[in-house]
Amino acid sequence: MRLIIAEKAIAARRIAEILSKGKMKEIKHGSISLFDIGNNTIVFPLRGHILNVDYPEQYNDWRKINLHQLVDAPLQYKPAAHNIVKLLKHYAPKVTHITIATDYDTEGESIGREAIRIITEINPDVKVDRAKFSAITPEEVEHAFKHLVDFNQNLADAADTRREIDLIWGAVLTRFISLTSGRLGNQFLSVGRVQTPTLAMIVDRDKERKAFKPKTYWVLSAIFHKDIDFEATHKTDKFWEKPEQIYKKLKSAKYGIVTKITKREKKLKPPTPFNTTEFLRAASAIGITPSKAMDIAEQLYQSGLISYPRTDNTHYPPSIKIKSILKMFSEHKEFGDPAKKILSQKKIVPTKGKKKTTDHPPIHPVGLASRKSLDVHSWKIYELIVRRFFATLAPDCRLNTIRAEIDVEKEPFVANGQTIIDAGWKEFYPYSTVKESILPELSRGEEVLLKKLNLLEKQTKPKPLYTPASLIKEMEAKNLGTKSTRPEIIKKLISRHYIHGTKNYTPTDIAIAVINALEKHAPDITSPKMTAELEREMEQIENGKKKKEHVVKDSRKMLEKVLKELSNNYMGIGEELRTAAVDTSVVGKCKCGGDLRIITSKKTKKRFVGCTNYPKCNVSYPLPQRGKAIPTGKICEKCGTPIVKIILGKRSYEMCLDVNCETKKNWRKKKT
Repeated sequence: MRLIIAEKAIAARRIAEILSKGKMKEIKHGSISLFDIGNNTIVFPLRGHILNVDYPEQYNDWRKINLHQLVDAPLQYKPAAHNIVKLLKHYAPKVTHITIATDYDTEGESIGREAIRIITEINPDVKVDRAKFSAITPEEVEHAFKHLVDFNQNLADAADTRREIDLIWGAVLTRFISLTSGRLGNQFLSVGRVQTPTLAMIVDRDKERKAFKPKTYWVLSAIFHKDIDFEATHKTDKFWEKPEQIYKKLKSAKYGIVTKITKREKKLKPPTPFNTTEFLRAASAIGITPSKAMDIAEQLYQSGLISYPRTDNTHYPPSIKIKSILKMFSEHKEFGDPAKKILSQKKIVPTKGKKKTTDHPPIHPVGLASRKSLDVHSWKIYELIVRRFFATLAPDCRLNTIRAEIDVEKEPFVANGQTIIDAGWKEFYPYSTVKESILPELSRGEEVLLKKLNLLEKQTKPKPLYTPASLIKEMEAKNLGTKSTRPEIIKKLISRHYIHGTKNYTPTDIAIAVINALEKHAPDITSPKMTAELEREMEQIENGKKKKEHVVKDSRKMLEKVLKELSNNYMGIGEELRTAAVDTSVVGKCKCGGDLRIITSKKTKKRFVGCTNYPKCNVSYPLPQRGKAIPTGKICEKCGTPIVKIILGKRSYEMCLDVNCETKKNWRKKKT
């Protein structure tokens, strides 16, 4: 018997349909569906990782285990999907041939090896090979199964190295910080090899902005008229001292004299093909978070609509039949006209980015979908990928630019204008637009009417907060995480209440406290340097230049050094974090002047909000006993009582603390 191992059910069904020409038979084993494609061959779907890497049970008690022992403790791979593991063991004695058809990357190879490991423990003489494809289309899948390759142990080792190192570092550092701060149970403080340097970037940017001292400057502009009004600004872009004398001199002027006209044609090159980082940045620009965008792209890939979404490549390889894809879209309801227009070009020359790899091509469409066939967000991602593909094949955007220099009482002003000659690729990619700025026909030496002078006072601004797009880009630049893990790292920071915001990320008070303590006492943890060094070593495992066991051993040595630094400052770190933890429990001010804090009763173990001036002040408010309660800093407009945020998994809501507040009327109706 031959087993073809797919990563998920949706991919398994599609692979089975392609290989069997639609004649496969579904075999149900409880909630698991297998697909019999004939010739004694079954397509067997996993659910991602079916084994978890973890410590043996004796290391589970955080208070009893010495952290230095935890650094060097053994690790185990334990079943995570027990029903799938059981079913693999059921089939194992009959299997003679395994073909791995999971995603072809480090994670996919690691997932595939888990299935191999389970089967070969029972049946060690099984033949193993791998089907390598970048899109689940008939052409690619059939080609892959006709040209099977060896299973790549190096890729699997690289992924497992990352999993083991992340577990060791995360467990040791998280336990240390949580124990020193006294925050255990569901209040634990998370620290991670990649997570913490990423959080440090966000915290440091926030601190930089708070410390920023704006500097005042002035901008002098003028409104001229010839047929139409147009604006020009003084050649001195920023005046650091108020140009009062210049302004007074020009106030009486009625005309400006055109001293120079510069005209030229400007070309804007098409965007490069999507690699994972640029795709995630573009998705966040249309309001879809990196983790959600990655999930959607994975679903579109498994449905045979786009190519594999985890890639560094920005060069279309010769194997991609660009014209065939365009012809496929030429009859599409929404994309037919742009596809035909690109096909009508004399020559189709794709753009090329800086990165060229051989693992997977850039992200591009491979199948047709309609608005009706996808949910709203999936359609937005699909359309983004289709239109990006079109844009990379379209001609340059061509503009006419005009620069006019105008003299007013010997003070130089500059007016800039631009008009579109040919929209080129921007016609196909509405996410990037060009604004036209019209100037009248001007000639050197002519006078233009000066209608108005504007002297605006402005201030310099600090660097902006990180957005999903800019954070993903910075993580890549600093080699923090991988194209696959970066979205999940950001999602983890949000879920653990270290950062908030969707368009701009700001750190919470406890996040600032954690980073401040670590930067002060163990700066290696917050610096990208050590993490990036380990990432490079894992890349060497992929290339066969280093062994998994050596890299894991090296990482344990690094961690031991970090732990010693932390242990030497145990008391100081604990005090800083406990102080911050108290601050984050304060929801607002009491009328008596005390602080209203979230308190957990020692007797009942129930939480409530009480005044710090108790027993002199007995003001208190009940809290929901489920979910996480977070101060918002807001005050109820109706009654003046603080508002808290309650987070229940993916759902959250804000509420006034006063149960008798007018805002609670609708709540009471629901209960009756």
